[in-house]
Amino acid sequence: MEIYRLMSEKAAKKAPAKTPGKTPRKSPAKGPGKPALTPARRLAAIGAVLALLVAVVAAGIAIAGGSGKHRPAAGSSADPQQKVYDQVERTTSRREKADPLALGRADAPVVLVEYADYQCSFCGRFTRESQPELIKKYVDTGVLRMEFRNFPIFGEPSSRAARASWAAGQQGRFWQFHDELYAKTRKGAALAEDKLVDLARDAGIKDLDRFRTDMNGSAAEAAVNKDQEEGYRLGVQSTPSFLVGGRPLAGAQPMSEFEQAIEQAKAAAGAKK
Repeated sequence: MEIYRLMSEKAAKKAPAKTPGKTPRKSPAKGPGKPALTPARRLAAIGAVLALLVAVVAAGIAIAGGSGKHRPAAGSSADPQQKVYDQVERTTSRREKADPLALGRADAPVVLVEYADYQCSFCGRFTRESQPELIKKYVDTGVLRMEFRNFPIFGEPSSRAARASWAAGQQGRFWQFHDELYAKTRKGAALAEDKLVDLARDAGIKDLDRFRTDMNGSAAEAAVNKDQEEGYRLGVQSTPSFLVGGRPLAGAQPMSEFEQAIEQAKAAAGAKK
């Protein structure tokens, strides 16, 4: 179910302008660290319907210039694709209570899933500008759960940083380390192992020897591959990419776009009770 690839292709035909705030991933054909794809029956079962849906939604957003026109108003119950969104949310949101790469209640009505790379400047912009507002307005009030997925697309520095972020999570400091990484744009040598250890120290990670061991271990590699594989199955084409209550949203969009998507998903969740 390559929802983001099909969404991008359809939108490009109708609106050639680039979607703002996205860092495109490199071609996966020979890209470093790309895991072998495995069957995903639950995702594939809704692929055809969702592909058409998100293509139309993306084209509508592009035509409206990101202003929110030509889309259902927040709280609308007339969205004929809501059942599809619900199924996507169920198949992609993990809702694990002890997930160190998640913020918010496991039973929150809306889940935002983010696919991101630590060398992506737009991912950093989202973290610095939109994430704090989303946490204050929606996570802290119990409306939203945020789940991070490592989706390294720019080679070994990105993969190493992704493994390091997982290692930080093993000591309960994922989000502190995540925010340190995104405090400014870091690329290449700035993500060398020793630099990451320095950032871990700044993020309050106590056992740096364990951090280094975990970062280079097979469990970190497997966790990153799991996230990356999920993104490839969905057809993620750029970072950051999001699912908000099952609704695809690509790029570091304005806060208003996230607010509208969250309110729509919240209203839909409320209507099911």
